[in-house]
Order: sequence, then C-alpha cells, then structure tokens
Amino acid sequence: MAGSRKDVRLRLQRAAVELYAERGFDGTTAADIAALAGVTERTYFRHFPDKREVLFDGEAVLQAALVDAVLSAPAGLPPLPALLEAFISAVPVFEQDRAAKELRHRIIASTPELQERELIKLAHLTEAITQALQQRAVPPGQASLAAACGTAVLSRARLQWLEGSPRDYPTLLTNAFTELGLLVAVSGG
Repeated sequence: MAGSRKDVRLRLQRAAVELYAERGFDGTTAADIAALAGVTERTYFRHFPDKREVLFDGEAVLQAALVDAVLSAPAGLPPLPALLEAFISAVPVFEQDRAAKELRHRIIASTPELQERELIKLAHLTEAITQALQQRAVPPGQASLAAACGTAVLSRARLQWLEGSPRDYPTLLTNAFTELGLLVAVSGG
C-alpha cells in the first residue's frame, strides 16, 4: 500500500494508536505497527526513530506554533499575559482531533516510558518558550520562570480538556492563568 510521505506517516500514527490501545505499548512492536499500516518495518523507521516517537510527531509543529505566537503577541505585554495571548491564539492547533488526542493521552498516562518522553518534550517546549520570551526582551530569569509557569498552566488546561471538561480550551487557559495570578497575589507577589 503506497502513498505520499504524509499519508504513510498518518497511517503509521493511526496504526500505532490502535495497537497501543488494544495490546498496550509493551505488547506492540514497530513491525506490528508497520504491518497494520501496510508498509515495511524499514519504512516505519524511515519515519520514526523508535516506537515511542510515533505518538509525539506533532510536537514540533505545536512548539513552532507556540513560539511564533509568543513572538507575535502584542508588544508591551508582560510575560504571563503574552503567554496567555499566545496560547489562546494557538487553540486551533490544540483542539484538532479531540478523540484521537484523548486516546493518545490514555495510552501515555498508562505507560511510564511514554510519560517520561512526554516530560522531555515539555521541557523542550519550556526552553523554546523561554527563548521566545527572551527575544521579547524579558530578562533570562523572568523568562525561564514565566515559561515554566506558562507550560504548567498549559498542561493543566490540556489535561482538563482531555479528561472531558465541558469548558472550551480558551476558558480553561484563562481560568488557569487567573488561578496562577491569584496564587502569586496570595503569596505577596
């Protein structure tokens, strides 16, 4: 079964999610995924370096969208409001294919090896956002702290959304940033 590079990647991703949901991560091989997608194992490894990475393929696109959104936030906004503005502008990227993202989340949540990979990806995202804030002339220490707080808020909103919150993504983000602001105010910040 041939197809464009994009089509093959999509088939591999769908096959991986299907098999991981059915057999578990440890019970699935790259060869199993390739077979279900109708390609060879060699083709699988042309697209993904290992069987974990197939679940994280969109992370580079998300990171690029968020960095661009941070850099495009209105000039003069302090770091956290700039992050809220940026995250809300990227909501269409977050909201794509909710059912698939919910299933992917359940697979990752049930597999320590995948949880570790997700934390590594989050650390890379935090660093990229830190650098974007620094490009907005935020001092390094503040940029790092704001990025860490921002990605924590983003993770919280994402988790609530993936677990079926009836609230929309912008509301979840806004509420989480408001709660962060209240925490800072209570602590005397």
